[in-house]
Amino acid sequence: MSRNDPAVIDRLMTQPGRWAVVGLTGNTARPAHSVAKRIRDDLGMTIVPVNPKGEVVHGEPGFRTLAEVPRPIDVVDCFVNSRRVGAVVDQAVAAGARAVWLQLGVVDHAAAARAAAAGLDVVMDTCPLIELGARLRQGWTLDPRRTPPLAPPV
Repeated sequence: MSRNDPAVIDRLMTQPGRWAVVGLTGNTARPAHSVAKRIRDDLGMTIVPVNPKGEVVHGEPGFRTLAEVPRPIDVVDCFVNSRRVGAVVDQAVAAGARAVWLQLGVVDHAAAARAAAAGLDVVMDTCPLIELGARLRQGWTLDPRRTPPLAPPV
């Protein structure tokens, strides 16, 4: 597991945002399908599916590439193989994204360094649901009166 800045993760998970989820398809057997739904439903984020067919997922219109996604893009959540993620990170930089999140098992230190050098926040080799669970165990709450609903302990 890579070392990630907890403050960056906290900010990304508690500030409203549009998450372009690269690799999100209608295939319910893929982790991206359930994770993206929970990012939307539990964390209150807007999700934007990005997949080769540009298919609609969870009722959200899809796009074939990050370049096609209307701005702003707050987080590019990468559900792609580590060997392919460097190109996605470069596209995220070109698209003006504010952060890249490389999912659990997705590691590319050179791509992460390029993103950081371009001013993007970087999270690598973890999942928002793992981070959500950790925060809930620390006393954070999901407060439906907030947008997004994740709130630190009082």
